[in-house]
Amino acid sequence: MSNTESRRRIERAHRERARELRRAQTPAEQLLWQELRGGKLDVRFRRQHPIDRFIADFCCIERRLIIEIDGAIHADQVEYDQERTVYLVAEGYTVLRFSNQQVLHERNAVLTRIQAALEANA
Repeated sequence: MSNTESRRRIERAHRERARELRRAQTPAEQLLWQELRGGKLDVRFRRQHPIDRFIADFCCIERRLIIEIDGAIHADQVEYDQERTVYLVAEGYTVLRFSNQQVLHERNAVLTRIQAALEANA
C-alpha cells in the first residue's frame, strides 16, 4: 500500500469518527450547539470538525477559534488534551475549554467568553 493510500484510509476513518461523535453528542454539546449553530454569533461554527489528527468539538475556521467541552473522561487524559492544545495553538487557533457543568449551568458566562474570543480574533 502506498503512503497516499494509507493517508486516505486514515483520513476516511477520521471523518467517520467525527460523524459518529456528531451523532452521539453529550447534553452539554447539544446545548452549546443550539447557541452556536446557524450563525447566531455572526460566524459559522462546525461541530466535531477534524483538524489533522484531532477532532475539535466546535470550530470557527473564519476566526480560528476552537471550543472544547470537557466531560469526566478528560480528567484521565490531561496530557493528551495539553498536547492537542499546544498543537492547535501552533496552527494558529485559540482554544477555549469549558466543562460540561459550565455549559449546562453557566451558559451566559460561557457565551460571553466565546463572544470575547471571537471579537479578539476578528
